[in-house]
Amino acid sequence: MSTATASGRATSTSAPRLRPSQRRAQVLSVLKHIGLTVLSLVMIYPLIWLIVSSLKPNDQIFTDLGIFTTDLTLENYAQGWTSQQLPFSHFLLNSAILSIGAILGNLISCSLAAYAFARLRFWGRNAFFAIMLGTIMLPFHVVLVPQFVIFRELGWLETFLPLIVPKFLATDAFFVFLMVQFIRGLPKEIFEAARIDGAGHLRTFGQITLPLMVPALATTAIFTFIWTWGDFFGPLIYLRTRENFPVSVALKGFIDAQSSSNYGAMFAMSVVSLIPLFLAFLIGQRYLVKGIATTGIK
Repeated sequence: MSTATASGRATSTSAPRLRPSQRRAQVLSVLKHIGLTVLSLVMIYPLIWLIVSSLKPNDQIFTDLGIFTTDLTLENYAQGWTSQQLPFSHFLLNSAILSIGAILGNLISCSLAAYAFARLRFWGRNAFFAIMLGTIMLPFHVVLVPQFVIFRELGWLETFLPLIVPKFLATDAFFVFLMVQFIRGLPKEIFEAARIDGAGHLRTFGQITLPLMVPALATTAIFTFIWTWGDFFGPLIYLRTRENFPVSVALKGFIDAQSSSNYGAMFAMSVVSLIPLFLAFLIGQRYLVKGIATTGIK
């Protein structure tokens, strides 16, 4: 009796055996996580190297390419902040002005255009929508010369206007398409109820559509901020004086083809310029993922 009970307890407490298919699944899961971890380290290595190099003396950056070092200094940050006639905070402010202006322009104009394409019925709507989508495939360099001539005739060179004003004209077709897909996925009963209550399009847009579009608006704001903050070509074309340079163009000032280049200061200020991007992605990550998910499956 006791022997049977003991054997029964032993049998009941012993771990269940895994089938071969379950073992293979566990092994594949472990290998997958190891592979993803290694791939993540490979992808993040340049960022780690940039941060470590910004703390190295200038003469050791390219002689010692490793990330493990004990000779660290903050001198590069002090030099980079004050070595370009203007404090680096001035260039950060310029980038912030450009980014905020571009974000406001895209949020206002793209949301209005998206509501028109998604909810209004007008002649040629499908044709205009197809033309707008076609502009996504149009390279920026094709319209560069005509735009430059127009802005020059308007007297907008050496100002932020060529980089901000077009954003208020819904020129970023990608964001219009993103918002159109989001609005089309909203329940039609909401808009029908608003129409029955006597709400016009402006009231429907402001009080009903916009509050429901928060994920799409956040996605637009984050992408606009990232693209504008890192844009180099546009400011290089329209801005020529150092006082108007954003961060992306100001970093080029640390490299001189005719004399010595201060790579340590450039790496240090590159790290500083990456902090706003990191914070923007960290704060808006939840809305970014939700906005892409809810518009991509429609």
